[in-house]
Amino acid sequence: MEFEPSATLLEQQNAGYVVASLGVDSGYVPYTAYCAKSDYMEENPELIQGFTNALQKGLEYVNSHTPEEIAAVIAPQFTETDPDTITAIVKRYKNQDTWKEDLIFTEESFELLQDILESAGELEKRAPYADLVTTKYAGEAAAR
Repeated sequence: MEFEPSATLLEQQNAGYVVASLGVDSGYVPYTAYCAKSDYMEENPELIQGFTNALQKGLEYVNSHTPEEIAAVIAPQFTETDPDTITAIVKRYKNQDTWKEDLIFTEESFELLQDILESAGELEKRAPYADLVTTKYAGEAAAR
């Protein structure tokens, strides 16, 4: 198993091929998420909403722009990777529908994440979705 940019570099060097994507084969898993204590969220709702709005805006950008446009924007964050490789990676992500339309962490995705953790031996007891997840901020960000 390889992560980017290593997977694309292996292909470019004719040293390997990407034969499957965990993201495509597994369903929408919340690979990137953020957590905050409930009291912090209650004390700072504007900050949480603003941060969530910014993330939603990023999703909207990647879902409405070409791989070349996205690569040009993110290239300064990946100075060790050449622009053609960044573009190839973004094309792969777009082709496999990596980015959702919104940030709403569904119960189905939550259960899938727990299934993965459980099968890896990293989860001893499942947690109730309603006790750990709020979709309030993501829902508001998606609706704006």
